[in-house]
Amino acid sequence: MKFGIFYEHQLPRPWQEDSEQQLINDALDQIQFADELGIQYVWEVEHHFLEEYSHSSAPEVFLAAASQRTKNMRIGHGIIQTAPGYNHPARTAERVAMLDLVSNGRVEFGSGESASEAELGGFRIDPAVKREAWLEGLEVALRCMTETPFTGVDGQFVQMPPRNVVPKPAQKPHPPLWVACSRRDTILLAAEKGIGALSFAFIEPDDARHWVADYEETLRTKCIPVGQAINPQVACVTPMMCARDESDAIARGLEGGNFFGYSLAHFYVFGEHRPAITNVWEEFEERRGKMGYSPEAAIAARSETLGAKAASGDVTGLRGAIGTPDQLREFLRRYEDAGVDQLIFVMQAGKNRHEHIMESLELFGTEVLPEFIERDVDASARKAEKWAPIIEEAMARKVNTAPPMPEDYIMKALPKQMVDDLEMEQVKEWMENLADKQAAGERDEEFERLVEG
Repeated sequence: MKFGIFYEHQLPRPWQEDSEQQLINDALDQIQFADELGIQYVWEVEHHFLEEYSHSSAPEVFLAAASQRTKNMRIGHGIIQTAPGYNHPARTAERVAMLDLVSNGRVEFGSGESASEAELGGFRIDPAVKREAWLEGLEVALRCMTETPFTGVDGQFVQMPPRNVVPKPAQKPHPPLWVACSRRDTILLAAEKGIGALSFAFIEPDDARHWVADYEETLRTKCIPVGQAINPQVACVTPMMCARDESDAIARGLEGGNFFGYSLAHFYVFGEHRPAITNVWEEFEERRGKMGYSPEAAIAARSETLGAKAASGDVTGLRGAIGTPDQLREFLRRYEDAGVDQLIFVMQAGKNRHEHIMESLELFGTEVLPEFIERDVDASARKAEKWAPIIEEAMARKVNTAPPMPEDYIMKALPKQMVDDLEMEQVKEWMENLADKQAAGERDEEFERLVEG
């Protein structure tokens, strides 16, 4: 089993003028340190308008910065919202490919739908067809990445003529694919499409075992890949804070994990939000006693499972990987035994402090991680051997539905189109002369005036 760290860029109120800048700088320091310790993945979300819960609207920019601060860590989009109303598929392909190039082939391409009114309504995306929009956006983006040239699309959500979308990613045929999953049906959908499952629901190891089994069986029997390669992996997310003393770990990490769950549910389930006015942290503080979110009670009852599970409607929560190195080691082995391929830590949550996150990373990286890395070498080889024939059978079921390239398709510059349509012979001759001059490096005053508008 491998490990990753996950960023929403949470920023509870009140905010100072430099709060966002400090938040991002701290996160980059954490990621660099995690890479040095041997943590294998970093994951960054894409969200819009979700104040306090997520200030991460341009993940490609942040991940590009992270790629230059790290050497080995995989750089994960967890996720890009691929519905064309959020991101045009060609732009998705271009950004993923460029990030793959600047990171020297370390990108993981996660995609998803979103389910918040803040985002769906903000971009005028119909919730009734958001899954269809996600899938079409993903399919077209993958075609843009892998076809030379892209032969065009006339879809329900996006129409685009043939173009050669550049650059192409370093990883061939494309970076590994993932999709955000919070319920069993999306786990099964991921398997049917040959995509890695990024489970963003906080689930216990025993539940993870069932999710892994369902995923593997569905991929084995029903998979028709959406991409040109299959990524048969299941990753789970859990709150994490590690300290020498259990009480310190709970005091440092539990409240942040609880706010993560509360603020998620605020935007996705029960909230009424006034942009730039509603104070989510203040509401959380007022309601957490009623909702079962009490850090004081958690410290007094350490053996109970407490934490953030509000998004699924369970207000008893989940403590997750919050504890001492020995407690983490035992807890994480249960995920490993369940067959989970990667466990992703939510550490930057609520008002968790940067120095505590750095201390926690160091303790985990030096005292817990090494034994998992050692076991993962053989485990990964066994999994690859197990999956090889299953992947081969699934890839054989894939049918290429891309339209053929239109015969004699030519893309003309706008002035060239106009001149050809109007049969302006004198201007045609000028264009031919201009092409000769440009090739020879000669100036043309009429061309310069045209370019200047």
